[in-house]
Amino acid sequence: MGANPTGIVVGLGMPADATTGWLDDLADGFRDECDLVGASVVGGDTTRCDLVVIGVTALGDLGGRAPVTRSGARPGDVVAVAGRLGHAAAGLALLTEGGSGPAELVDAHRRPEPPYACGPQAAALGATSMLDVSDGLLQDLGHVATASRVGVVLLPESFTVPVPMEKAARLLGVDPLEWILSGGDDHALAATFPETVRLPPEWTVVGHVVSGEGVQVRGRSMTRGGWDHFRQ
Repeated sequence: MGANPTGIVVGLGMPADATTGWLDDLADGFRDECDLVGASVVGGDTTRCDLVVIGVTALGDLGGRAPVTRSGARPGDVVAVAGRLGHAAAGLALLTEGGSGPAELVDAHRRPEPPYACGPQAAALGATSMLDVSDGLLQDLGHVATASRVGVVLLPESFTVPVPMEKAARLLGVDPLEWILSGGDDHALAATFPETVRLPPEWTVVGHVVSGEGVQVRGRSMTRGGWDHFRQ
């Protein structure tokens, strides 16, 4: 929503026999990730549980600005993305098939690198809507389209397929564009901007907003794509 990160609150459930070494490693992970944005763990709760359950709430400061929500996109806006797309999905596909490389893709699945700084940057540039791509670009831009009551047209030729992903796609016999459009665990950002805004290199224009509904790719309405937690 364009806020500067300030802290996280962690809810942790774990078995009574959980090792202290494992817990130390978990705490170190929280610290290292928070250090990337100058935040810290500011509170939370722990409880006994048969399984390890972790719930994190992230807090941020808007500095008096209005939050950038999903509902502000308007026809004529451009659609842009920041961060990696498809890397984690490719890494998961490789691991599922018993592969171990390209290492860049496997590592992307195991430890994503969200473009934290690009959220506040987009807000300062005048983004009209924004969200993180956690369930796949098609799925998440569908949320923007629904909330804003607009249509989104994506341009496949705008996406660059990196060499490691091309290699993995040949190995597994798949179209890498499927990973880019439907893979969400990279936690990239997608936002819409007035077409007059000059975007910095961290952002790549991949489409535009139109009157209508849903998300279109090559003239086709994409009603499925990405992860839906409640899909039958």
